Amino acid sequence: EAQAAYMAKKGDVWAAGSQDYDSLLFGSPRLVRNLTFSERRKLPGEQRYVKVYPEEILLKEVLDNLGISREQLIIVGILVGTDYNPGGIKGIGCKRALKLVEEHKTLEKVLSHVKWEFEIEPMEIFEFFLEPPTSDDYDLTLRPVDDEKLYDFMVNQHEFSPKRVEKTLEELRKSRIQSEGLEAWF
Repeated sequence: EAQAAYMAKKGDVWAAGSQDYDSLLFGSPRLVRNLTFSERRKLPGEQRYVKVYPEEILLKEVLDNLGISREQLIIVGILVGTDYNPGGIKGIGCKRALKLVEEHKTLEKVLSHVKWEFEIEPMEIFEFFLEPPTSDDYDLTLRPVDDEKLYDFMVNQHEFSPKRVEKTLEELRKSRIQSEGLEAWF
């Protein structure tokens, strides 16, 4: 997510794509959530699905609407939980986190009003979101998809449904044929 946010900040990609909000904490100007062909997402730990729609979130709008800085958004994130402190601080949800940030402004002052129970230091998380390790060594050239490798990755390494992956790969093959036909006109 840090790399995707970096690439979006540079303008090399249109947005970062993720299900959580850490990309915004890393400074991505735009986050896209719920990118799926099926328009549904499996609920974690359940055998249930919910209908989802693609969602575009603009960092500037979030900050303007909340009346806070990116640094303060990072503090809110740390309070409610990030990939680096899952679950956040017990008893603190979004509303309370925002209220604490509005009242106390800085991480140090906010932390004096909460109980930190994680091994990793909050300042370490804060600084990581501000200056994450990123690289300029990337290539955005589109190449043909290796169906076998993609199938192995999705099914064998990440336990996606073989039937769904095969169906999606078939749709991808069909779209490639249509695209190749259209490209002949240009």
